[in-house]
Amino acid sequence: MKNAFLNFERWTSGIAMAGACLMLAIASVLGMFQILTRFVLEQPAEWTEVLIRFSLIWMVFLAIPMAFRQGAMVSVDVLKRWAPPAMRRLLSGFVCVATLALLAVLIWWGWDYARRGGVQTMAGLESLSMFWAYLAVPVGALFAVFGVIGNLLEPQNTELENAQ
Repeated sequence: MKNAFLNFERWTSGIAMAGACLMLAIASVLGMFQILTRFVLEQPAEWTEVLIRFSLIWMVFLAIPMAFRQGAMVSVDVLKRWAPPAMRRLLSGFVCVATLALLAVLIWWGWDYARRGGVQTMAGLESLSMFWAYLAVPVGALFAVFGVIGNLLEPQNTELENAQ
């Protein structure tokens, strides 16, 4: 069961990271296009700034699951260093539960906020609803749940060992 979940988590984290990389690529291309239209053609495209912001928001929320999976979540380093192994496991469990509680709040209220924002439009891109920008919060948090649980089952906390 553990291996099946970890395989599923690798798959979901991979999809989220591919989405984050795609959003970074889109933001980069749109940034270059904006520079070209503004400074070379002297005819700025207003919609590119909005889409760059939109793609960067999605990039951040889609990259969070990988950060959680690699153990880059909030932790109490001093306590982990000084604690015996059993206490470290208990501390990791506590951090995991607290993080999952925060992610549950982000999923619940993020979805509610996205639904309420569906009536708004983006300035400079009136044909696109703000629902799609706000949807990054619950989607990223949902993907992050798998990363947090995956890190609890198979810790990859290399930061603590490499910290000075």
